[in-house]
Order: sequence, then C-alpha cells, then structure tokens
Amino acid sequence: MAAERAPSIDIEDGPETVAITLSGAVTIHAVTELDQKLAAVPSDADVRLDLGGVSRLDTAGAWLVTCLRTRLEAGNGHLALDGATPEVTAILDTVAQAMPDPKDADTGPAMGVLEAIGRRVAGGGVFVMGLVGYLGLFLSRLLRALTHPREFRLTSLVHHCEEVGVKAVPIVALMAFLIGIVLAFQGASQLRQFGAEVFVVDLIAISILRELGILLTAIIVAGRTASAFTASIGSMKMREEIDAMRTLGLDPAMVLFVPRILALLLMLPILGLIANLTGLFGGALMSWVELGISPAMFATRLVEGTDTSHLLVGMVKAPVFALIIGVVGCHAGMQVESNAESLGQQTSKSVVAAIFAVIVADAVFSVFFAELGI
Repeated sequence: MAAERAPSIDIEDGPETVAITLSGAVTIHAVTELDQKLAAVPSDADVRLDLGGVSRLDTAGAWLVTCLRTRLEAGNGHLALDGATPEVTAILDTVAQAMPDPKDADTGPAMGVLEAIGRRVAGGGVFVMGLVGYLGLFLSRLLRALTHPREFRLTSLVHHCEEVGVKAVPIVALMAFLIGIVLAFQGASQLRQFGAEVFVVDLIAISILRELGILLTAIIVAGRTASAFTASIGSMKMREEIDAMRTLGLDPAMVLFVPRILALLLMLPILGLIANLTGLFGGALMSWVELGISPAMFATRLVEGTDTSHLLVGMVKAPVFALIIGVVGCHAGMQVESNAESLGQQTSKSVVAAIFAVIVADAVFSVFFAELGI
C-alpha cells in the first residue's frame, strides 16, 4: 500500500475571491497546522475551496472545512466548494449535521439553571399526567369489576389486604405509640412552665387524631407498600409476564392494579384508627408517668375537650392517601425496563414520590379545612 501524500494548502488572494487549494491526506494529523493557516483568511471574504486534490478526508478534516464555512457565514462571507467527490461530500454533510447549533450553546450559568428548572417542571408535568391516567384506568376497571363481578379476583384482594394491612399493624402501632409518648413528654415540658399540664391531653388528642396519626401511617405504608407494588409489578414486567397476560386475554389493570389499590383503600383507614388508638394510649401512659394524670382523668378530658371533627378530618384523608400510594406504586412498576438497575431506580423513585405526594396532599387538606373553619 502506497504511503499517503502529505497534505498541502495553497492560498491565493484574488481581487474578488480567495482561492484555496487543499491536496493530500487532510486528516487529524495535519488539522492543527491547516487550521492555523486558514485562520489568516478574513471572515468576510468569498472563498473558493478546491478539494479535487484531496486523497483522503476524515472527520477531523471535514470538521476543519465545516468550521471555515461557519466562520465565513458568521462574518458575511461565503464558501464555495470545487472538485469534491461524492465520498468527500457525504462526509462533509455528516459532520455538518453533527455540529452543535450555536443557538443551543450555553449562554451562562443562569440559563443553565433555568433550563434545568424548565426540564424538571416539564418532566413533573408528564409524571403527574401519567399518574392521572393510571388513576382513570383504575377507576374504569373498578367500575367494570362492579358491573362484571365474575372478573373480580377476591382471592387476590384478600391476599393484598393481608400484605398491606395486617402485616403493617405492628410497625404502625409501635410508631404511633412512640409518637404519643414523645408528644406527651415534650408537651409536658413546655406546659409545666405555665401550670397548664392538663392541656397536654388536648395537644395529644388533636395532634394525633387530626394530623400525625394518619399522616405518619400513610408515610410508613408508602415506604413499605409503594416499593412492594413497584418491585412486584416491575419484576413481572422484566420477566415478560405482563406481555403473557395480554397474550392470554387478561387485562393487567384488572389483575394487578385493582386488587392492590382497593386493598389499600380498605386497609389504610383501619391502620389509621389503630395508629390513633395506640398513639392516644402512649400519650396517656406518658402523661400518667410524667404528670400524674390518671387514665380515668385522661379519658374524661379527652371526651370533654376533643371534638369528633378532629377524628373525621383525619379519616377523610385516608382514602386519598391510599389512592396516591397505590397509583404511584403501580405506575412506577409499569415504567420498569428489562434490567435490574431500572427496577431499583423505579422502586426508590416510587417511595420518594409517594411520600412527597402524601405530604403535599396533607398540606392541601390542612389549608382546605382551615378555610372551612373545621
């Protein structure tokens, strides 16, 4: 194989145009030297570039020609090519298409931050719309299950009620019991300064019944159940079991979504009640130990000073929290791709998204009930 001819460049300044002749192998090994020589060409000149003598042109050489064209066009100049073979023209077009658009160039850190925020907002909007779509899918399948009871899977519902409800009772009860103890202890420390220790009962009752009982229960359920839904559905998708369901004529939404989300709708209010009871029990125990408030006095003060509206406000939130957790978990499971890394990412995302959505919903409820004066 003959050695490639060394590249050469000839620049002639004419009265109207600048004639440039390139010859030899215009490759990455010579592009730096050639670029330095081309830098002497004025940006506003009309240039005719003869490529007839080019024996080889790689992407670096094509980049050199493309950069020259871009610089001339920016300076009101013009570049005309002569003698380019079809192969040379093809590689020039490919490199020109791959060059970044100057309009997309980074204009500073402020624009970068705005772009990142815009992408996050747009991505959040797409995510919320996806959740709304899955909520509508669940409601339509639930309506179908009511009108076609034979298609409803009662065994699956009972199984998921046990998984999301019965097995969560110990951790929910322990959490609420400790929260009640903490509220009583901290409340006693502050109210003792004003001689108002008896009002610690109101503090415990309102805090647990209205907010903390159902909110912390929903957060715990979101952590253990949303991740379980995502992992279960995602692993089925990885093994192509969901495609097999469709092949067999089974609706994945009816088989997978309805029992899981419906189990949450049934069990989360029950878990919330358990959390309320154990939280009040923990608060009563600590009030007895720390303040000497007897259980009978605690119960009397609880009945006299606490309105049932606080319990209703807390329980109204439970179905909404259950829908949020179930829809987020099922949606994330269906986004899993055919690799274990995607399964892990979607599982962690579902937990974060479910907890965040529950807290946002609780804040909306708080503002709503405050405006209503409840």
